[in-house]
Amino acid sequence: MFGFRSLRAAFAAAGLLACTAVQAAPFAYVPNEKSGSVSVIDSASGAAVRTIAAGKRPRGIAADPQGAVLYVTDAAANALLVLDTASGATLASIALGRSPEGVSVSGDGRLAAVAVEDSNSVALIDTASSKLVADIKVQGQNPEHAVFSPDGRWLLVSAENAEQVDLIDVALRRQVGSIAVGLRPRGIGFTPDGTRAYVACELAGAVYVLDLAARRSIATIPAGKNPAGIAVGPGGRQVWVSNGADGSVMLIDPERNAVTATLAVGKRPWNMALTPDGARLYVANGRSDSVTVIDTAGVAKVAEIAVGQLPWGVVIR
Repeated sequence: MFGFRSLRAAFAAAGLLACTAVQAAPFAYVPNEKSGSVSVIDSASGAAVRTIAAGKRPRGIAADPQGAVLYVTDAAANALLVLDTASGATLASIALGRSPEGVSVSGDGRLAAVAVEDSNSVALIDTASSKLVADIKVQGQNPEHAVFSPDGRWLLVSAENAEQVDLIDVALRRQVGSIAVGLRPRGIGFTPDGTRAYVACELAGAVYVLDLAARRSIATIPAGKNPAGIAVGPGGRQVWVSNGADGSVMLIDPERNAVTATLAVGKRPWNMALTPDGARLYVANGRSDSVTVIDTAGVAKVAEIAVGQLPWGVVIR
């Protein structure tokens, strides 16, 4: 543990100027699957300001609560990369099963969870030591996302070959149930209080609204073609879904469980993220090699930012 944190401190000291920029966050970090890199976008200027090397095939991305460290899955190396945001240096490479994909970090920053497709499992990482502490089997085949609830008690897991999301009890380190949804669940987003979750189901063409306490779906919201990504705004007042085949995003009113607006973005919009204040939505357009920025209050596109090839998602800190 000491060695890892000392290494992080050394890299941060070496990259003092970059560190100053990082502290001026929020920055949007975009993994480019085909370029082997992470593009760094300054949300204040709207410009891509630098690029971080990230293995050969980066896909899932998450950050610690302070924005000092990025966690990026490298599907080519079957590993989770730990990257210093200040210097861009690789602090650690954690071996995983074949084809790791989505990654999330618990609210307290102590754990990272990675959906590992070929082993049908979720890898749980202790972030202080960068050690694998559990490999938890799930029922869904080819898991894509494993997302922590806001309190860190649960993980919801989506999978490409499934009609349910699997529920993991983090303390018990095992799956304790599942919730039926539409075919091929992908993106997952929780409300800030953790009582609801929204799941984009690609082949069902819909977003399913889940009651976590009851462990059941309570509403189905028709979306566009091949819905993929979900982003939930502060207070749960807005929910956004990306439609991969339509090249669009939709705004959902959670009070009515209805779509209230549709905006065109780039080709194959995939995973998304909101700025901490909820004012801007960043959408990774996989086939356009760009990120679309949306003003959420005005529900309007304000920018299209070029990034690397095949951007997979976004995290903002």
